[in-house]
Amino acid sequence: MGNREAMKQRLIDIILEKSFKYSENPPFTLASGKKSAYYFNCKPTTLNPEGMNLIGSLLADMLADAEVTAAGGLTLGADPLAAALAVISHQKGKPIKAFIVRKDVKAHGTKSALEGDVKAGEHVVILDDVITTGGSTITAIDRAREAGLVIDRVIALIDREEGGRANIEAYVPRVEAVLTRTEIMKRYSGRTPAAS
Repeated sequence: MGNREAMKQRLIDIILEKSFKYSENPPFTLASGKKSAYYFNCKPTTLNPEGMNLIGSLLADMLADAEVTAAGGLTLGADPLAAALAVISHQKGKPIKAFIVRKDVKAHGTKSALEGDVKAGEHVVILDDVITTGGSTITAIDRAREAGLVIDRVIALIDREEGGRANIEAYVPRVEAVLTRTEIMKRYSGRTPAAS
């Protein structure tokens, strides 16, 4: 457990350095349309080599006892998470495939809403980088179910703790987060302000 906690704290440091923005005036407009004084742009962390390694390791640990064959979510936020998990889970000897849920279904070729080596009946995890209202996660759940996948659980990298988890739980009872806003803000408020 100590190693997992150390990995989480290092990941929080990377998020605060690369992905966290704070501004009261003007506040940020989130994908949900809500206004917030803080914003998580997770891509600089989820696409960072150390960040990906930590995320993949933490997700693999969270899924160590899960009977799932694949993980994915709505592109673009979930893609690096699924890829990191696929690589690390393979290295740990319990491979979990990655898949991508398209925002818009292709008008040509297979016209599939999902990309990856997954088939109807597989038990999967839906991933998302940030949960605010849960809207993008719910879209991913709906598309995965339309493809015949069985959703075991949802895991977000960050739960902003703004009601999204409860919204998602109406669709999938098991919703987890690698990190919560509370954990990140606790570390943020404990930092020494940088000299100007």
